[in-house]
This record gives sequence, C-alpha cells and structure tokens, in this order.
Amino acid sequence: MPEPLAGSSAADTPAQRVPQTAAPQTAVPQTSAAQTPLPPIASGALADLAEHLRGVSLPLPAPGAARARDGVVAARDQLADHLIPRLEAVDAPLLVVVGGSTGAGKSTIVNAFVGHPVTRAGAIRPTTRRPVLLHNPADAAWFEGSRILPGLSRVRGGGLEASAHAPIPAQSGPSAPGAPAAEAASTSVELLGPEAIPQGLALLDAPDIDSVSQGNRELARQLLRAADLWLFVTTANRYADAVPWEVLRSAAERDVTVAVVMNRIPPREGIKDELAGDLRAMLERNALDPAHLFLIEESPLSEDGMLPDGAVALIRDYFQSLAADAAARGAIARRTLAGAIEGLGGSVETIAASVEEQEEIRERLEGEIAEAFSEVEARIEQALGDGSLLRGEVLARWQDVVGTGEFFRSVETFVGRVRDRIGRALSGQAAPAVAAQDALETGLVHVVVDETASGAERVEQAWRADPAGRVLVEGQDLARMPDGYAQEVASAVRAWQGDVLELVRVEGADRRTKARVLSLGVNAVGVALMIAVFASTAFIPTGLEVGTGAAAAVVGQKLLETVFGEEAVRRLTRIAREQLAQRLTALVDSRTAPFRERLDALPAGTDAEVLREDADALLALAADIRAQAQGAARAVASDDTVEGERA
Repeated sequence: MPEPLAGSSAADTPAQRVPQTAAPQTAVPQTSAAQTPLPPIASGALADLAEHLRGVSLPLPAPGAARARDGVVAARDQLADHLIPRLEAVDAPLLVVVGGSTGAGKSTIVNAFVGHPVTRAGAIRPTTRRPVLLHNPADAAWFEGSRILPGLSRVRGGGLEASAHAPIPAQSGPSAPGAPAAEAASTSVELLGPEAIPQGLALLDAPDIDSVSQGNRELARQLLRAADLWLFVTTANRYADAVPWEVLRSAAERDVTVAVVMNRIPPREGIKDELAGDLRAMLERNALDPAHLFLIEESPLSEDGMLPDGAVALIRDYFQSLAADAAARGAIARRTLAGAIEGLGGSVETIAASVEEQEEIRERLEGEIAEAFSEVEARIEQALGDGSLLRGEVLARWQDVVGTGEFFRSVETFVGRVRDRIGRALSGQAAPAVAAQDALETGLVHVVVDETASGAERVEQAWRADPAGRVLVEGQDLARMPDGYAQEVASAVRAWQGDVLELVRVEGADRRTKARVLSLGVNAVGVALMIAVFASTAFIPTGLEVGTGAAAAVVGQKLLETVFGEEAVRRLTRIAREQLAQRLTALVDSRTAPFRERLDALPAGTDAEVLREDADALLALAADIRAQAQGAARAVASDDTVEGERA
C-alpha cells in the first residue's frame, strides 16, 4: 500500500495529520462472494496523482487560488482516506458515514441502531466532538490500522461510558468572547466493536456539517468524502436548509449512494406523507435516488436518551440486508468509487487550470522585467551611437588631445598637423589622452547608472500594481541601487577601455603600423577608437558644440585610417563596440537579479499538463470501474429476480 499522504499546515487542512504507530498485522477477513478484479493500473494511477498533488505549488494570489489550494488538500485527503484504500481492498467492509446538520439526531439514531448508547447525544453543540467508528468485532482488522483515514489516530473505546470523559481538543489560540469552547477538529477516531453492527459494513458517526466549530465542519466533509455510502440525517423542520443540500448536491455529482433519514416528523395525520413527498421531489430534482428514504416520527426518548426500538427498524433491516449481500456491497463500493474518481478528475482539471494561471502570472511578471530592461539596453545603445557622449567634458578633453581649439578649414591637411602636435605632446606625457579616457568613463557610467535605476524603478512599480507582484516586493526595496554598483560600472568601463588599448596594440603589431601608433601614442589612438565607437554614421550635427564634436570625431576617424587603413578601422570599431555591448549587457542583467531571485524562489511545482494527463487517466479508470459496478448491479438484480421466482 502506498505511504499515507502527509498532511498540510493547520491553516490548510481540517484535521491535523499526526504520526501514529502502525497497527499489528492481522488476518483480514475475506467475503465469500467473488469480486471482479480491478485493472492492475488502477492504484498506480492514483499513487502517481498523489505524488503529483504533493508537488503542486500555488504561491501567488490569483482568482480561485485559495479554493484550488483547498482542493489540493481535499484531493490528497480523499486519495488517502478512501480511493487508494478502496481500490486495494474492494472486498473491505462498506464505510457508512452518518452525517447531517447540527441537532438532526445522528447520534441518537446510531445509538438506536446498536440498541444501547455508544455515542454522545445532547443539547450542547457540537455534540459529536470526536468521530466514532462502529464495526463488527470480526471486522476490526480493517479499521485498526491506517488503511483508511490515515490522518486520524485510533482510540479503542469501550462504549459511551468509557469515552464520556475523553479530553476535548484544546483551541490553538485564545478564544474570542462567546466563541465555542473547542474550535480545533479532533485528530483521532474512536473505534467500537458492538455485535449489533453486522459484519461487512461499519458506521461512522461524523461531526455536524454546519457545526459551530469550523474544524468540525471541515472534518465532517472530509469523512463524507471517505464514505462508500452516506446515511444523511435531517429533520422535518430543516430538511430544506441550504447547507445540507449543498452537501447532498456534491454527493450527486460524485454519484455517491445516499440513504436519507427525515427525523422528528410531527406525529400528526397526513404530515409524514406530505413531508416525504416534498423531500422525494427535492431529491429527484437534485439527481439523488429517493429509494432509500427513512421517516422517523418524533417520540419521547427513554431516560438514557434512546428512541423506541421500532423507530429505526427499517434502517436496521436495510443495512443488515446489505451486509448479507456481498455482491450488492461490491456494486455500491464500485459505483461510489467510480463517481468519486470521476469527480476527482474534474477537481484535478480545476487545479491544473489554477497551476496554469500561476505559470501565466509568473510569465507576466518576468515580462515586466524583460520589457523594462530591454528599454534600458535600447536607451544605452542610443546614447552610445547618437553622439551625446561626445559633448561637454569629453569633447573638451578630446580637443586637448588633438588640439582643435579653433575650427579647421581642411580636415585632410589638419590631420598631419594634429599628428605632429600629438607627437610633440606625448614626448613623455600621456595626460591629455588619459583625461579624455576618464571623461568618457564618467559620461558612460552616468548613462548606465541612470538608465538601470530607471528600469528597476519601473519594474518595482509594475509589480506593486499587480496583486501577485505586490506579494513578492512586500517589505522589499528591490529598486534600490546596490552599494558599489556605480563602482562596478566604472570598473567595467575601465576594463573595456583596456580592451580597446589591447586592440590597438595587437593591430599595431607589424613594424610599419607600430611606428605610426608609437608616433601618436597608444592612449591617443585608443581614445580615437573609443570616439569612433560613440560616433554614429547617422550622427548629424545640429549646433556649434555638436558640430565641433562631429568634426573632432571625423578627425579621430581620419587619424585611425591614417594609422590602420579604412577597412581595419571599420573592423576595430565593430569589435570594440561588441565588447562594450557585452560588458554593458552583463551590468544591466545584474540589476534584474533582485527581481529574478524573487521569482526563482517560487517553487516550480507540478506542471499543469501533468495534472491534465492525470485527470484523463482518472476518467478512463472511472469508466472501467463504473462498467464493473453496472455489471455487479445487474448480477444483484438477476439474483433478486431468481429469488423472487423461487419464492
């Protein structure tokens, strides 16, 4: 048998899962009726689903996400509590869960069925604080271990007297004034083995579905999901309430076999038939079979709270007849199982849709990062090519290098003059070229820092406007510039300038070119190449300063062509520009890291497609089991016909 499914946090699950010691292995009773074997793949498919559900992650707020999280918990509980155990032991006794509204008389009916008090009934709500499971002593081995309801520890009881003083689970926190005494659901189930329970089925007295305790309400629904058959108890004055019908409609959706008891019918002429007719009509409108409807008129209770023995005679006869008919039990078990698996398939589809929605939200948040920082790169790229870096301090320092303090009439004749001037200026001093490099570095650092800061602020604003993104940035300042980022940018720019100077050295390695480079100085030629990188071919002068910068850029271009040749200059400019782009891209990417780290911290979880494949497998499995259930039902009907003919 697969390992019991682990529970979730107290906030997610109705019954806190607790470790329990495995029950001793005892011989499991076998029914005498032959059962059709289930497909070998059945429990494997459910075990795969259980594993995939454990991996589902729905961390981001989204419409329906909270309900999907509850659905994951409910599905895992249902697999562990009912589906996997029932698939692995179709011949196990039927689990009949007795459920209903507060004060409907569930425990009183169970006591009457057994013939003496076994479970608490009274006026204080909630009355059923711990579920009580009653089974025939011969069926004890089916229930003492963790085969079903593995999250509830077992407590072996000796009857109502032995359990009347059982401790009530304490609240997890302080009570509000007027709050119920016990909000936490029970984490155990009491086992009783009265002889009056026929072998082949067990009764589980569950908490109220509308209990004043939220934990008990959720536990009641969990137990009903674990049932093979429901015995649903309502009363003459509350049978039309909304909460019971919400639960009954969920039974109809899962094709659960339901027997309904209307309790406390006023003993006046005609009332019972009138109420029974109305309830039958309501059952039919909600796709529930009204065949098993039991009516109990209100009557005085005995001193020990017992109904008259005849009040539950028809209910007792029904269950004793069912217990004696293994084929009928098998048909019910299969029908409920098929309906539950089919319903679970729909739940898994819903969970898959929520998982897919989470993936879409994550992609949307990632898209905000990509869009904002793509614009950052585009703006930096524009600044590199539109000549804006060749103004102000950079222009002044470059003019110091080439000596263009006045306009020049002919660039061609001027180049020779510039070369001579640089040669004289570099007779031991490279200060003008170094100052030009520093000015370029300062301008470029300023552009990169400003643009990346703007991009980070845009992403944070977009995330804060999104409910899911807001969760990720809560309490964080992801747009804050990291300490030392400007120095990091400056280091990268200086490293690129070193790359450019190395390009100049490598390109000027041959004897003739080397002489030209040395005559001008490596730094001066390197600055000229940097200037060429920042001068776009679409650069159109629009003013005096810009015009001077454009002319200075042309001078640098002519100097480079004089040293290396036109083709080499184009190649060197392209290489230098690509090297700069790589370094700047790395810098920009580093500013996306705080945002990407928040996304990467989200668990990936099970893929939506995997869950959809699981849902398809469940539907196929349900169809196979339903076919077996119909075959078993036909066999039961055939046996009934034969018995009738013999009679």
